Amino acid sequence: MSERTIVIVPTYNEKENIRAIIDAVMVADARADILVVDDNSPDGTGDIVADLATQNRRVHLLRRAGKMGLGTAYRDGFRWALTRDYEYIMEMDADFSHDPAHIPKFIEAAQDVDFVLGSRYLDGNVTVVDWPMSRLMLSYFANVYARWVTGLTLWDATGGFKCFHRRVLLAIDLDDVRSNGYAFQIEMSFRAFRKGFTGKEIPIVFSDRTHGTSKMNKGIVREAIWMVWRLRLWALTGRL
Repeated sequence: MSERTIVIVPTYNEKENIRAIIDAVMVADARADILVVDDNSPDGTGDIVADLATQNRRVHLLRRAGKMGLGTAYRDGFRWALTRDYEYIMEMDADFSHDPAHIPKFIEAAQDVDFVLGSRYLDGNVTVVDWPMSRLMLSYFANVYARWVTGLTLWDATGGFKCFHRRVLLAIDLDDVRSNGYAFQIEMSFRAFRKGFTGKEIPIVFSDRTHGTSKMNKGIVREAIWMVWRLRLWALTGRL
């Protein structure tokens, strides 16, 4: 089985992080390429990646017309990856909240399951660094809420450090995925489980960003609150 891996990193105004995150992915695992999906960042993030792509064949750029959201960025990245011969398709943030050094652990764990999730709360153990307590509590109990509504048995359903075998993404109708914020992570896992795929959580250490600004806003929180109920309804009515 091919172990070729693509790490998809959505960006919007990440010029302070992008060179370092690309370098870190390159060092972490020789099997991993990186695809930056940039939403026409005003700070020139896309131009930096375009320059790096001319110097390293493992670096790729997908430019989009404007800021269109996290979920659509990943869906476009998935489609790009599926037209190429990557077996493992990963999601990762650009701000070093996800440590690229974990990439080999994801590939290793994926040998036995269909997809792997990096968990900040595995078995109730919190492995988050430098978050204010208010945000930590919001994140933790959002996962409790998501488990309660959807029936997912994941400790960290909202986490965005993930690895899919290509067969999982081929089986999911990406055009039918509706979420665009952090609810996207819940929806993708929910759809994968409904398709009969197996998943596994592995522990990661999650650190708050040191450069740039968080993309979290009230709209993203509201979407997550109602989307889990839609997922439950769709499952009950056979729409998934």
